[in-house]
Amino acid sequence: MEYGAHLPLISFRGERRSLAELLEFTETAQAQGYAYLCANDHLVFWRPWLDGPAALAAVLSRAGGMKIATTVCLPVVRGPAQTAKLLAALDLLSGGRLVVGLGPGSSARDYALAGLSFEERWTRLDECIGALRAFFRGEPMRSAIYGDSEERLEPLPVQHGGPPIWLGSWGARAGLARTAELADGWLASGYNTTPARFARSLERLAGHLRAHGKDPARFANAIATLWTYVTEDRAEADRLLADVLAPMLRRPVAELSAQLPIGPAEHCARILRAYRDAGAQRVFLWPLADEPAQLVAFRERVVPLVAAT
Repeated sequence: MEYGAHLPLISFRGERRSLAELLEFTETAQAQGYAYLCANDHLVFWRPWLDGPAALAAVLSRAGGMKIATTVCLPVVRGPAQTAKLLAALDLLSGGRLVVGLGPGSSARDYALAGLSFEERWTRLDECIGALRAFFRGEPMRSAIYGDSEERLEPLPVQHGGPPIWLGSWGARAGLARTAELADGWLASGYNTTPARFARSLERLAGHLRAHGKDPARFANAIATLWTYVTEDRAEADRLLADVLAPMLRRPVAELSAQLPIGPAEHCARILRAYRDAGAQRVFLWPLADEPAQLVAFRERVVPLVAAT
């Protein structure tokens, strides 16, 4: 199982994120052997949220050989041409190391701010994926929603035909069917699944893939936005869950505690082992606080316990 790290884009205490913080985080992730550097995407959220693609671009020079990933980017909110332009630039500037994670987003507020109907998000996402692939290949856009265009966006991505597209889905049947048909990989949500649910969804996804003539063994998957904090102090873990994460996600503390690697190293490793055994190929961690130190703590104290069994 591979490990990735989410850039710390959220301001939990109202502080402004700085470029120095993001660079330190990136350098630590690279030095600790993380395989992916990720960034999520929101216009507005319950906390201040730094723009994800802009943050990825700002730290590329310190990312070493890590792949970079959008987990996920919102092409409906941003617009297909605008999204294709920024993703092609990220792929070019990273030397062809981009993985494009896409999703409709779960926030109606993002859609209201962009002047779009939240109810149309899935239909528009389907059209956006086709438009992105056309733009990545240097071809005209043909879309029932966005119209036809002969414009070609250049420069093209480094990766021939464009970077791989992984589709975010919480595991519903319709989302998995769409993922199998349109995408090159599946992004599950770390706080909207469990190892058991992930395994069941992966089995359903395999059936959809076979129906489309695709080999499930060659189809990528990852669990994104896996909130993480390694501490042997149970009171500290409970405080982070109750005061920071649960209010932000609007989820019960007990539910989050059972499914996220927040707490003692063995608790974290047990959750990661369960995901590995369920078929997860990679997990993308998001430390809740003390981010660079937590990247080190996870590598030194949790990963060996996962690997030992």
